[in-house]
Amino acid sequence: MHLVVVSSLDALSRQQACESLAHASPRTVVLVQDLLDDGAVLRRTVRPGAPAERVTTALEHGCPSCAVRLDLVPALERLREAGEAHVVVGLPPGVPTATAIRALRSLMDPPPTVDAAVLACAPASVEDQIWDGQTLAEAGCATVDGDERTPGEFLVGELAFNDTVLLADPDLLPVGAEERARGVGLLRELARHADVVEHGAEVRPGRHRPAEALHRAASGCLDPSRGAPSSPFTTVVHRVERPLHPERFQHALSALAAGCCWLRGHVCLAVAPEYRVLVQGIGPRVWLENTGPWPVEQRADPRGAHRVPSGPGEHATVLAATGEDLDATEMTELLASCQLTEAEMRSGITGLADPFGISSPS
Repeated sequence: MHLVVVSSLDALSRQQACESLAHASPRTVVLVQDLLDDGAVLRRTVRPGAPAERVTTALEHGCPSCAVRLDLVPALERLREAGEAHVVVGLPPGVPTATAIRALRSLMDPPPTVDAAVLACAPASVEDQIWDGQTLAEAGCATVDGDERTPGEFLVGELAFNDTVLLADPDLLPVGAEERARGVGLLRELARHADVVEHGAEVRPGRHRPAEALHRAASGCLDPSRGAPSSPFTTVVHRVERPLHPERFQHALSALAAGCCWLRGHVCLAVAPEYRVLVQGIGPRVWLENTGPWPVEQRADPRGAHRVPSGPGEHATVLAATGEDLDATEMTELLASCQLTEAEMRSGITGLADPFGISSPS
């Protein structure tokens, strides 16, 4: 069974995307889920030439994992038994593609082939959604209580993991050509690896590569695919070798993040140089996370294809920033000023304050 999995922030863009994909491939079945406020899931299934089927299933906890386990998996198994080979799956708004694909692969035997992981979105709305400070629950984009992700966090996560962006403009309000073009440029810069396609286009079969998707999601796309930036949006990558003075970095962080739609990477702080600290800034939110000791570098085993540890990983700071008209020189100099000086390195500076409270893993 071959799947195209569609995620979105809103049901209108998702619906338009699913219809577009079905139109491009007429033999495809479309299966769409929606989480309801009463802890149930509504599933609509449309087969070519047949009336739509609507089924409501009560869930144990009313959460996305239950929707996949108790409703989506059994429905796909029945479609497979009926001989259906190609299905477009429209996930409930706010449900990450990675969550659904991971569950499908672990619960279905044999697991389905995911041809493409698609984010459906209206390009003119993307910039506002990234800078929206509300949570998904507050914005009405999720039915799960306590979902603290912002719309921007959801979008950036999907843009990193997914391989295709389908531009789906709901037919509600007219959108100016300039505003839409700006949104398309931002999407192309945030997801340089992805195919950005218009309504009615057919996604490329075999586009989804699980290992690459997981690596992008984990690394935050620190090494963007080569290609010309989509002006006025650009991506700048900074790297410094010496540990950062924590207080100087705290003062510089707001300036580094200013105007950035997406700031991501890892830092080596002098207060805890043995730990890899992740930095994530999406729209108005910026946070740090201590992920524990630096990963061990891997090298090929000369006796075979296996890879074995070769020593400590790189203890360096690498940050990537995506935003409008970024000044690469200014940002690089700002980050470099946070490094320990040669004199501080020679003195073996100790007793540094930990303004972030992350000198030990959480």
